[in-house]
Amino acid sequence: MSEDPRSRTDEADAGRTFLAVILILTFVMNTIGRGVTEAFAVFLLPVQDGLGVTRSEITLTYSIYMLANGCTAPFAGQLIDRLGARITYGIGVLSLGVGYFLAGYATHISHYYICVGLLGGIGAASLGMVVASSLLSRWFVNRIGSVMSLPYAAVGAGMIAIPPLAQLLIEWYGWRTAHQLIGAGVLAFFPFVMMLPLGRITMGSMAWRERRATLSGDAQRNPWPLSIVVRTGAFWGLFAAYLFTSIAAYAVLPQSVAALIESGFAPLLAAGAFGMMGLLSTLGILAIGWMSDRFGRLITVTLSYLMSIAGALALIATVLHPSMILLYTFVICFGLMQGARGPILVALVSVLYPGGGVGSIFGALSLGLGFGAAFGSWASGLLHQVVGGYTASFGLAVLSSTAGMLVFLLVPSLRRERLSRPVPIAPTTKPR
Repeated sequence: MSEDPRSRTDEADAGRTFLAVILILTFVMNTIGRGVTEAFAVFLLPVQDGLGVTRSEITLTYSIYMLANGCTAPFAGQLIDRLGARITYGIGVLSLGVGYFLAGYATHISHYYICVGLLGGIGAASLGMVVASSLLSRWFVNRIGSVMSLPYAAVGAGMIAIPPLAQLLIEWYGWRTAHQLIGAGVLAFFPFVMMLPLGRITMGSMAWRERRATLSGDAQRNPWPLSIVVRTGAFWGLFAAYLFTSIAAYAVLPQSVAALIESGFAPLLAAGAFGMMGLLSTLGILAIGWMSDRFGRLITVTLSYLMSIAGALALIATVLHPSMILLYTFVICFGLMQGARGPILVALVSVLYPGGGVGSIFGALSLGLGFGAAFGSWASGLLHQVVGGYTASFGLAVLSSTAGMLVFLLVPSLRRERLSRPVPIAPTTKPR
């Protein structure tokens, strides 16, 4: 098979080393953003006891975080498209680091909401996949599913490293000092971000710039502004997929460690299982990205949802009848598929809206992720408080995963990977 000429263009324009730098950068930033915020799962019980609040009150922190993440994502998309990666990543590092450092001084749950919820959400949005998808789509036009899976795998890498580390810090120093140390560690990345050649990275490859010029007639014109994109069925299909998928994931993740501890598992074992899910998530995301390019996105995403459903059912069984075998089943099935839909969704944005502002589009779609995660984590905590167990909480994940799978099966644009009807492109007259 002959090499794709677009790949040769990328390599001639930037070189393999420069492309590797971009992949590493997006991976590291996403690892920081997701790993730190997912450590909430191991902070949940100590902070709940330390501040003397109820389960629904402490899980509301995670809902605020995901809501802030989702609502900030469109602005992060606008920032990366308009002002570049240096400002966007700089804001993310400062917001996340300051938020977690100050969380160690919280004396009331409202303080924790602001530090971990609001500032953590702003930081994670500015470090995460909205920015990564925008940058990568400017440099890679071939094998986009596999490429997008690499920074998405940072979700797993962050879960491997940071939550177990946070558990150790909590056991050694307490939850307050643990927050301060993690926040200081994030802030240490700020000088590193400022020294990188982020202006050159933001510019994109010559092939990407030429493609935009060809599609729009003007290299500075966006052929797919949000005002046009939101009129397509594909956008709302992707939005619904994000919404249901995030409800499913975050009905489980924030409470998984607490559920295992309350079922009789040792705290470090529960945190280790959470970290192992991160390791498997990395493998699963990479595998799903490769499978989507090889076997098609529809078949691959359907398989991923079925495995997530099996994992959630295994967790329900683990809570009802504690067993290492059931625990392993949950960790493997749910862990492998955690975040696995992400590369497929980002790839579909690039395929359906070529030459557009991927950062802005993905940022708008992330509202679905934020609202779904906020609702999923809050509803899961409320159901636990009302019912007195986890069956209803984790059952919500089963129903939501099923709904997400049906979106891909029923929305024509997502099945065919093309818009169901032509959409007029905005006129390309030059600004005065």
